[in-house]
Amino acid sequence: MRFLDRLQPLALFAMRLTLSAIMVAHGYHKVFGGLHQHVQFVNSLGLPGWSAYLSAFAEFFGGLLILLGLFTRMAALAICIDLLVAIAKVHLHNGLTGKGGYEFPLALATLAFALVFFGGGAIAFDHIRAPGGGGWKSK
Repeated sequence: MRFLDRLQPLALFAMRLTLSAIMVAHGYHKVFGGLHQHVQFVNSLGLPGWSAYLSAFAEFFGGLLILLGLFTRMAALAICIDLLVAIAKVHLHNGLTGKGGYEFPLALATLAFALVFFGGGAIAFDHIRAPGGGGWKSK
C-alpha cells in the first residue's frame, strides 16, 4: 500500500477544498450583509460582540486562505477554534446527531485540526513559499 503515499498531496488538497468551500459559504453571508445579525446572535450567547467579527472573518477569509493553501496552518487553527466555540455554545446541548447537533461542525473541526498539523501539502502556495518547498529555486 506504499503507492498510496504518493497520493497524500491530493488527499490534503481534497481536505482543503472541502473545508474551504463550506467555510467560505458559511462566512460569506455573515461578512457581506449579515454581520449585524451575527453580532447580535453572538451577544445572545454571552460572548462579546467583537468576537463575532473574528468568527465571520475566520470563516470567510480563513476559508479563502485554506483554498489557496496560503498560511494554511494559521487559517486552519482559526477555523478550528471558531468551530469548537460554535460546538460548545450552540450545538452541544442538541447532542451529537440531534437537530442542530454537533456532528457536522465536529467533522469540519477535525478537518481543520488535521490541516493545522499536516499543512496544505504539495499542492499549495505554502509549499512554494517555504524554503526548499518547490517552485522557484534561488541561486
